[in-house]
Amino acid sequence: MTNKKRIVIKIGSSSLTSLHGEISRRKLKRIVEEVVELKEEGHEVLLVSSGAVAAGYRKLGCIERPTALTEKQAAASIGQGLLMEAYSEYFLSHGYVASQILITRSDFSDEKRYMNARNTLKILLDRGIVPIVNENDTVTIDRLKFGDNDTLSAKVAGLVDAEQLIILSDIDGLYDSDPRGNPEARLLSNVQEITQEIEDFAGEPGSDVGTGGMKSKIDAFKMTMASGIPAFLGKSGVRGLIKDAVDGTAKGTYFNPSADNGSLDHRKQWIAFNSGPEGIVTVNEKAKSAIVENSGELHAQHVLNVSGKFKNGAVVRLKDLDGEEIGLGIINYSSDQLSKLQNTDFQIDEDELAVVDSEGLVCRLDLPIPASV
Repeated sequence: MTNKKRIVIKIGSSSLTSLHGEISRRKLKRIVEEVVELKEEGHEVLLVSSGAVAAGYRKLGCIERPTALTEKQAAASIGQGLLMEAYSEYFLSHGYVASQILITRSDFSDEKRYMNARNTLKILLDRGIVPIVNENDTVTIDRLKFGDNDTLSAKVAGLVDAEQLIILSDIDGLYDSDPRGNPEARLLSNVQEITQEIEDFAGEPGSDVGTGGMKSKIDAFKMTMASGIPAFLGKSGVRGLIKDAVDGTAKGTYFNPSADNGSLDHRKQWIAFNSGPEGIVTVNEKAKSAIVENSGELHAQHVLNVSGKFKNGAVVRLKDLDGEEIGLGIINYSSDQLSKLQNTDFQIDEDELAVVDSEGLVCRLDLPIPASV
């Protein structure tokens, strides 16, 4: 098969659970059958699946979905097993093996662990396994959470070099206004650039089962578009939707990055979306112009101020004199070294190491990178 794709499919809680909050075997079975159809056509498929808390909270004895962190984590510890048991049963009935990958944000922020996760997933996909990824809700604390599985799915799509991200939701695409309150709302079938107008269309969460609203999906699509990965948003439960989304014929919204915008390579994706900046380096106007216009190097004589403590090799935020963030970069000097350079009449030699080189720099102004990431 010449057009085989590597596809990441994000499945929200409402796509898997009944009205009572339990796992809907019927819904899950249908999703597995559609994934199997893609597998039979030669595609590689990875699932980012919500549903652990929703699947487990009633078994914990809660009448409603819990809001306390400890109860949600306890519910997830029950639900993760139930979810994987159901997935494994249905995939095995078709001759496929499913594997569970539980990830925390710190697994992405550490470059070595990030690459280890990438290598593990590559082996699984190469062997025909269906990896099922979820955030490890049982141990993750709020400040280290991805926030929702829309964000996680976009990061995973970049991690595995996916050719398409499909997000299944409880709404059949992006509208120019809320279709629940406006019967004249227009479905946008194709988005090539996420403008401020597009962002203004984002609404609140559409279901009390899940955690992600349209805003989180727009942020996810910003990441995929910056990485050159096409994406699709459509309504779960529509029979054949996943296959149609891969074929380009489904009802929903396609987010197709323009070739003119370029895309971040794998290392720059990590810098932009996963690294966890450790300090701030304020630069002058000359450096800002070089970064914005050419993604050029940053040299010591253009550094005006250093905030925070960091070692060489850390990722820092690059800001201008007004405090506006203009980029992220891997720093080649520690904060102590940079501070010393500022306090001397340092003259850079031609062979002197740049403070940030162009290969380790991502400009935030000319790429659709969500500022919250």
